[in-house]
Amino acid sequence: MVWKFLRKAEVPEVKASATGRVVAWGNQGRVRWSPRDVGSLSRTGFMANPVGFRAVKLIAEAAAALPLIVQDQARRYEVHPVVDLMRRPNAGQGRAELFEAVYGHLLLSGNAYLEAVSGAGALPGELHVLRSDRMAVVPGADGWPVAYDYTVGAKAHRFDMTGALPPICHIRSFHPQDDHYGFSPLQAAAVALDVHSSASAWSKALLDNAARPSGAIVYRGADGQSALTADQYDRLVSEMESHHQGARNAGRPMLLEGGLDWKPMGFSPSDMEFQKTKESAAREIATAFGVPPMLLGIPGDATYANYAEANRAFYRLTVLPLAARVTAAVSSWLSVFTGEAVEIRPDLDQVPALSVERDAAWARIAAADFLTQAEKRVALGLPPLEGDA
Repeated sequence: MVWKFLRKAEVPEVKASATGRVVAWGNQGRVRWSPRDVGSLSRTGFMANPVGFRAVKLIAEAAAALPLIVQDQARRYEVHPVVDLMRRPNAGQGRAELFEAVYGHLLLSGNAYLEAVSGAGALPGELHVLRSDRMAVVPGADGWPVAYDYTVGAKAHRFDMTGALPPICHIRSFHPQDDHYGFSPLQAAAVALDVHSSASAWSKALLDNAARPSGAIVYRGADGQSALTADQYDRLVSEMESHHQGARNAGRPMLLEGGLDWKPMGFSPSDMEFQKTKESAAREIATAFGVPPMLLGIPGDATYANYAEANRAFYRLTVLPLAARVTAAVSSWLSVFTGEAVEIRPDLDQVPALSVERDAAWARIAAADFLTQAEKRVALGLPPLEGDA
């Protein structure tokens, strides 16, 4: 009984998780993709990827820089409350800054939200862009939005959309499988973004470990000994870290003493063609956003004959359709406040990239003798002059 008392108590075995063995023996080569939520995509695809960043900035800045005109069916306005509102939407932003934020959110998340702040007149006093990752649609019984919730931390503010004047303008891209939210180019380019970012990370790791090739040092002692002593191991590790790691040691030959043999275990950069893979991923990202790779400095693209042609195609196929959709949505939204059908649209006559097309259109229409002066103005998208039939 005494010896039983002094014996160490047995601890019962407890299993922590039924899936522990599965996790421990998981496949090391499994593909890992970045999260697809708006916040994660914005961080990895825009804030941490130069191609995604430049594509979004190029489109948003080009579309925001387009001159805007305000007109109705009868005239083009130089002085109008909408013109004043577009010139200075709020105290902290001008027209270009506001619309750059709108286009940026639309490209990153597929959704853009404008808030109308009540003013002294019929029009809103200010317009503000709200972050798309903080907005949530509140659908009604019929499926149409009846409110929008804007959440920051633990606080939420609800914008009621059932009143006479809607406080939120929701602009969204086409999404084939969602009734309330849009689909962004960043989501379509997510796989290419992961490949491009992983290739960049691999290149950085290659530079950091340039003189330490992927492989193993095998020790074969003269007396059949297959293991290094502690002192030998520490010395070998120290020599590798001080003389064969880092960019400054790139290319330095490795001298192995007796009994040590180097066995390469990885592929060289040329074998894995990381540079070509990276360039291919960059072209896919540019394609998803509708930016000619030539404008992003991506080599290997010969789709367009020259830079001017690529720039013109960029405006015609990407910038102008995006700007037309956004300005049409803002025009329709503000018309509810003003009670008049005033149209806001880009002034294509002031876009330098389209000057060649503009000159050709003017010459072609001016030479059409069978058209009246009023019909020529309509063909050019201009409002009729006073007195025109």
